Amino acid sequence: MRRTSFSKPSSTLRRTAIALVGAAALALGGASAAVAAGDSVAPKDVSWSWEGPFGTFDRAALQRGFQVYKEVCAACHSLKYVKYRNLGDAGGPGFSEAEVKAIAAGYQITDGPNDEGDMFERPGLPKDAFKSPFENEQLAKLANGGALPPDLSLMTKARDGGADYLYSLLTGYEDAPAGFEVGPGLNYNVYFPGHQIAMAQPIYEDSVSYADGTPATVEQMSKDVTAFLHWAAEPKLEARKQTGFMVMTFLVILAGLLYFTQRKIWSDQH
Repeated sequence: MRRTSFSKPSSTLRRTAIALVGAAALALGGASAAVAAGDSVAPKDVSWSWEGPFGTFDRAALQRGFQVYKEVCAACHSLKYVKYRNLGDAGGPGFSEAEVKAIAAGYQITDGPNDEGDMFERPGLPKDAFKSPFENEQLAKLANGGALPPDLSLMTKARDGGADYLYSLLTGYEDAPAGFEVGPGLNYNVYFPGHQIAMAQPIYEDSVSYADGTPATVEQMSKDVTAFLHWAAEPKLEARKQTGFMVMTFLVILAGLLYFTQRKIWSDQH
């Protein structure tokens, strides 16, 4: 049988292979250096009341968070998947029916057409979705230097890191370090990818005045509005956990009944 022979690679091929390996190592080294330099910073690890199998929302925090959204965030960001009536739903901020009606009535909603075919303005109703700050995306971009402020309804579910990332972002505005050049119209933020974000710092000390007397620090307001937005993204979180607990309890009881039934049926076979 003829044996197939393999010739040794030429010196040119060897040099090419070495060059490729070296280029790959250099690229990996550059990527590692970028990470080491802090181009991507992990969000803060925050303790939230809703974490864990039995976690629930803090009603007072949700109400304070709604106030921060209403007085600060709503100037640019919509919450189009939430309706005013949801503020009174079980597992939510816990506003009374009268409070929900008053909150909704504080907004003028475009409705219609009427019998004459014209659109008209009316006070908001609990059935209405949260009013957007801009009539359309083009106006939103025009008012924000070309950047479109994202809707916040699902924000804590839409970003890696969830609530931790959003809280970190809100508290991550700082002066740029020496040698870091921030582009025109951008702002330095420790936790935003690339550290340059179009949104200016939205929350400052005492941006709102809490009715319950809670000090309105940047950290407190950021935590409260993050909690409110996480509820907006998961309004049925508490109900889901309660259902899961009942299902698990039922399965444990069922497993016990099946075990003892099996022992009874087969007891005379041993």
